[in-house]
Amino acid sequence: MGKEKYDKVESDIMTHGHNPYDIVKGLLKESVQSLGFHENIYQMLKKPMRVFEVSIPIRMDDGRIESFTGYRSQHIDILGPTKGGIRFHPDVNLDEVKALSIWMSLKSAIIDLPFGGGKGGVIVDPEKLTERELELLSRNYIKKITPIIGPQKDIPAPDVNTNPKVMGWMTDEFDQLRGYNIPGMLTGKPVVLGGSLGRLEATGRGVVFTIREACRVLDINMKEATAAIQGFGNVGSMTAKFLHELGVKVVAVTDAKGGIYKEEGLDIPDLLAFTNKGENYASKYEKAEPITNKKMFALPVDILIPAAVENQVTKENAPTIQAKILAEAANGPTTPAGDQILEQKGTFVIPDILCNAGGVTVSYFEWVQNNMNYYWKVDEINKQLEEKMLAGFEKVIQMRDEKGCRMRDAAYMVGITQLVKAMDARGWIGEKDQ
Repeated sequence: MGKEKYDKVESDIMTHGHNPYDIVKGLLKESVQSLGFHENIYQMLKKPMRVFEVSIPIRMDDGRIESFTGYRSQHIDILGPTKGGIRFHPDVNLDEVKALSIWMSLKSAIIDLPFGGGKGGVIVDPEKLTERELELLSRNYIKKITPIIGPQKDIPAPDVNTNPKVMGWMTDEFDQLRGYNIPGMLTGKPVVLGGSLGRLEATGRGVVFTIREACRVLDINMKEATAAIQGFGNVGSMTAKFLHELGVKVVAVTDAKGGIYKEEGLDIPDLLAFTNKGENYASKYEKAEPITNKKMFALPVDILIPAAVENQVTKENAPTIQAKILAEAANGPTTPAGDQILEQKGTFVIPDILCNAGGVTVSYFEWVQNNMNYYWKVDEINKQLEEKMLAGFEKVIQMRDEKGCRMRDAAYMVGITQLVKAMDARGWIGEKDQ
């Protein structure tokens, strides 16, 4: 089996020096204040309940030992076991993992899932590893965090640069350590190992559900709309596929190696067929013009979809954005300064903790199916996903209208309100804290 292509992003679109943990703490504090809750609520939410750092020594193919650093952050388990992905990326750091675990808590709360937020990562560039080295790293990482994970504790999943193959290795390692099969310990697995139908497409499908609802709110005809997508890994490519099926004209995409543009619209089925062959990147597609990430952000499209990593919409490029809708398929793609500019411009932002919640939603379905040992048809999964995403979108819209605030603040307030209800029900807080 050949080495699979991973989600990648261009070197010029990384994190711009912004600390995502500082950003999420600031947004939490503002939202707690806007809801009229006591400072004590912020103090309970601002830090993960548990953070794990591990050393992962690997014998490389040339015989030398290289030690990698891995993390796992578990934010809060008040609603259920923590849940969240594992990313392999050279820019992984502790504050990023903490921030991502908090976003996962809010995401699950908005969609009404019985999970808290978790996130993991390893500092590594997977492209520099052979398949054997990658497998060994995957197995040894899961071995190191085994004491704090499990189907009722913390349930990992794929994220940037990980995929069902990696999840399969991790599942096997955990099962071997425990001595029996435990399919619910991890989601995003291959279907043959208990993975759910529809999981691979779930995040992109959920993104498109929220875009469809935003178009309804703004009275935009999707069959006449145009879109541009940053990132063409699993999420970006699935988003393009489902937008195309709804009649949206996707005119540009970027990936690790560059970008492509076609004013009359890219042939998305043909592009997907191209990228699914071996190691082909979308930017190598020859039936379109090259475009830089900077120019792609400034295109006069209706919908702009950052589907790469954090901190891509900044004070430098936000003024150039002409899109009516910014759909945050990535986690934390917009900096506070970029957000403020978009608000002034009147851009309709679908915040990440709502927009990309389709992945964790179908991961929840996978976990339920594993626990029942009974598996649903894909049509049922997609139907339930749509119901969950639309209900979450409607709650955020209602909060926005009630508070007269932007969508991001509304999403945070919906998530925090759900967590505070659980804190109250468990007796963690009293009347003076609310």
